[in-house]
Amino acid sequence: MIIYGASMSPYVRKVIAVAIEKDVDFKIKTVGRGDRDPEFREASPLGKMPALRDGDYLLSDSSAIAHYLEAKHPDPALYPADARERGRAVWWEEFADTILFGCIAKLFFHRVVAPRFEGKEGDLEMADRAEAEELPLLLDYLESEMPGGEHLVGDTLSIADLALASPFANLDHAGAKVDWSRYPKLDEWTKRMLARPSLAGSVQREQAYFAKIGHEVARRI
Repeated sequence: MIIYGASMSPYVRKVIAVAIEKDVDFKIKTVGRGDRDPEFREASPLGKMPALRDGDYLLSDSSAIAHYLEAKHPDPALYPADARERGRAVWWEEFADTILFGCIAKLFFHRVVAPRFEGKEGDLEMADRAEAEELPLLLDYLESEMPGGEHLVGDTLSIADLALASPFANLDHAGAKVDWSRYPKLDEWTKRMLARPSLAGSVQREQAYFAKIGHEVARRI
């Protein structure tokens, strides 16, 4: 099985984590945004990461790939069997992929991707505005929703945990200045989740790369 993409994408990082949690044998073929690699474009005609090749089966989109891996490798289950818990898990995955990273992407793209990978100036005013105005509202909401236990849904690891934790690595990579004392439950949960082996391997490789090129990141794990 081949996963196409780069783990600095929270969507690729999520799929890698799902595959590791399920002990799936896979390789990563690193490609960038809009890469013209023919094998990647065969799996992802629109050039979006991640994409998957499993024999002759091709698929793109992180949530679609996660559902495919869940169906093909059902143990351990990452989508709860209980109807209410599954609904909540899917909600958190959607929230992470769209609402949360929709905000964090403004910081990550304009402070990191544009200058570091695309050789152009990012819109730093947009990034600063997202950090000052949008991000606190989302963090307030997440702090209020943090459960008493270790996991977001039920008492076991689910897609909710992996999907929601992944974008916080990008927040750190973007050098966000967050007063984590305002969000003690969220801070503790994200640290614990990003230290989980299925996520930590990707995050540590990313941090090592940024250290090599002299890019400052906020290290919380």
